[in-house]
Amino acid sequence: MTTSASVPTGPESAIADGGSVTDHLVAANARYAAEFSDPGMDARPVRQVAVVACMDARLDLHAALGLRLGDCHTIRNAGGVVTDDVIRSLTISQRALGTRSVVLIHHTGCGLESLTEEFRHELEMEVGQRPSWAVESFRDVDQDVRQSMRRVRTSPFLVHTDDVRGFVFDVKTGLLREVEAA
Repeated sequence: MTTSASVPTGPESAIADGGSVTDHLVAANARYAAEFSDPGMDARPVRQVAVVACMDARLDLHAALGLRLGDCHTIRNAGGVVTDDVIRSLTISQRALGTRSVVLIHHTGCGLESLTEEFRHELEMEVGQRPSWAVESFRDVDQDVRQSMRRVRTSPFLVHTDDVRGFVFDVKTGLLREVEAA
């Protein structure tokens, strides 16, 4: 198994449209900026909530949660796993920017369910250096949500750990299912 992502070669490729994906994104930003007006917000989320979720492209968090620009801090990574860097972001979010609640969202059909820590070994064989980070793969999404809730609730850096809730987003129905803490 190769660890490198495949590059689309068919008509879906941005190159076929005359430019890279990044070129298209920059052009979209120019159109956005032409209509943009400063909303006059500061960095403090209106709803005082931080949402930690998977980076999966199927999750439109703002739409799924009824959120608008400025309502929350959104922290995303592979699996929505609470890692040291997520704790770092949550600590800044709480201590410097006033959030009080944490919502954790994993989802059905996550790619981390099919990976193992062997992925790190494969990377080491391919590039000659072992990653310093863990893959954080899992087999049971509910148990992984519970582990993430536990990591938030036990972090000495976070001051607001009483309102921490975890959910699994169903990518087929769009519904959230709450996971009770252990």
